[in-house]
Formats: sequence, structure tokens, C-alpha cells
Amino acid sequence: MNLICKVTRGNLLESIHIVYAIVIDGDGKEILKAGDGDYLTCIRSAFKPFQAATSVKLGAIDAIGFTEDELALMCASHSGEEIHVNAAKSMMQKLNFDISYYECGSHPPYNALSRRRLIKENIELTPLHNNCSGKHAGMLALAKFLNVDPKGYTAPEHPVQQAILKNTKHYTGLVEIPISIDGCSAVAPFFSLRTIASLFQKLADGSLEELNRVYDAMVNHPVNIGGSDRFDTDFIKALQGKGVTKIGGEAVRGVALQTKQYGPIGIALKVLDGGQRCLPQATLAVLNKLELLTDNENKSLTRWSGEKRYNHRKIHIGDRRIIWE
Repeated sequence: MNLICKVTRGNLLESIHIVYAIVIDGDGKEILKAGDGDYLTCIRSAFKPFQAATSVKLGAIDAIGFTEDELALMCASHSGEEIHVNAAKSMMQKLNFDISYYECGSHPPYNALSRRRLIKENIELTPLHNNCSGKHAGMLALAKFLNVDPKGYTAPEHPVQQAILKNTKHYTGLVEIPISIDGCSAVAPFFSLRTIASLFQKLADGSLEELNRVYDAMVNHPVNIGGSDRFDTDFIKALQGKGVTKIGGEAVRGVALQTKQYGPIGIALKVLDGGQRCLPQATLAVLNKLELLTDNENKSLTRWSGEKRYNHRKIHIGDRRIIWE
């Protein structure tokens, strides 16, 4: 089975996005597959819930005193809105570190209103605005808890990254994990889509306390996971505790979902060309192929499943259609 997003301009085909996806249950059984379920890809920011889980498991976030909403920010690719920056600032203060300790770098907020506010009020851009600032606070908490020098905590050989990789090997059963460097300078593993789906299945299944805490934090604080006008946040809100999702760079996504039909399941998707524009629509298509969303849930997510394309004058100029072949 193939999953394709066809983009038209008028009645003519303009672009095609190929999507690979796999859905597995708690026994590792394949429920649905589109394309190559063993396709190797970088998990990117979809790894954040599991990076956060290591700090939870080892006791770092409790030792520092991070709250549940701050744990949610550790899992986030946030938009740099005020709620996110304030949480990141609170975490930095609890660490008793200053901004110079952060190795994620700075970038403007994803949220347009927040970007304009920085310019209008002449606010200095800092690593706290980085979408990964919560993740890095969690890593610094782990460095402090392990009583190791935090300098270089993003390097693969640093005890922080080694602890995360060791815990990830425990979750996945892998002996070796190929790694590279993420946009925020931390370690970015490569996994098969099947392995990514299995990680998210573990996030849904309730068997590991640290993952339960991560799941609950994401469910209870969805705005901290993304922000305004973000699919991750809207999806978690719509599912009302039944599921969470986490996007990663280059159009990768993991979904953890509790279902009546299959029990707790994990889903992984990857748009092969790295384009994000059809990923929400493809995610919903996979879920609806298996009839896992209610009418109300679909209604809440209508804006993310829309097919029509409009130009800047709001003229309908084409469509974006998900096709199963």
C-alpha cells in the first residue's frame, strides 16, 4: 500500500509527496503499513519525549524541582510564545545556571506575533526562544544531577548523551544506534520507522512510570508542546487524553494512541522529501484509515485535514489530496 499527497494547481498535478507510515501494536504486530516500514530516518525532535524520560527516570527533574508543565516543555518544539519563554526562564532559574550554559543556540520564535513583539519591544533574542530550550534545560538538569561538568553536554561522548542513549537502547533493544547532530547541537539518532513506532507505542502503553509521567505532562499541557496554530497542540487537545503526537524536523512524526480496537499503539510517519505541508493531513489519513478518530475529534481537527489551496487573495487555486494506492 502506498500513501501519496498529490498537490494540484487548477486541475493539473504540480507536486507529489510520498509518505511512509507504519502502525504497530504492543506485540509489535503490524496493523497498517504504507511504503517501507523499515525505512531508516533521523527521529529529530520526535525523540524529545524519550530524552525527557531519561531525566525523569534517573531522578533529575525531581531533584531540580521541575513542574509538570516544565516537563512538557522538555518534550516540546515550542513556538517561542510568552508562555514558553516564561517556562524556560523558570527552569533556568531552578537550575541556578545562566543563559551561557545553553548550547542550543538562538533563533526567532516560530510564532509570528511573538517575533513581531521581540522586534517592537527591542527584546534580545536568547536560547530561551529556541524551540528546544525545554529539552536543553532537561539535559542540564541531568548534568547537574549526575554531578558532571555541564560544559559540552550536547557532545555524543558527554555523560548526559550517553545516559540518554543507554536508556534508549533499553527501550528499543538495539545494541548500536547510529547518530548525528541535531539542529540544536544535541545527539540525533537514526531509527527505522518501525523502531520509532515502537517507542511511541511504549509511550502509550502505561508500563513504564517515567514514560507515563511524560505522557501525562504532554496531555495536561498541550500548549507547551507546540503552541498557537500548531498541529501537535491541537491534536493533543482534540484527543483529550487518548493520544499524543510529536513532530520532528524533515517531516517525521510519532503518535502514541490508546485505542479500543488494538490497545495502545504507536505510529511513525515520514514524508520522504522532508516537506512538512502534508504531514498533518497524512497523519489524519492514517488514523481515519483505521477508523481511530471519532466524528468530534475529526471536527476539532478539520483545519488540518483541508484539501483546498488558496493564494494570498484567498482565491482557490488547487488542492492537496491524500491518495491511498
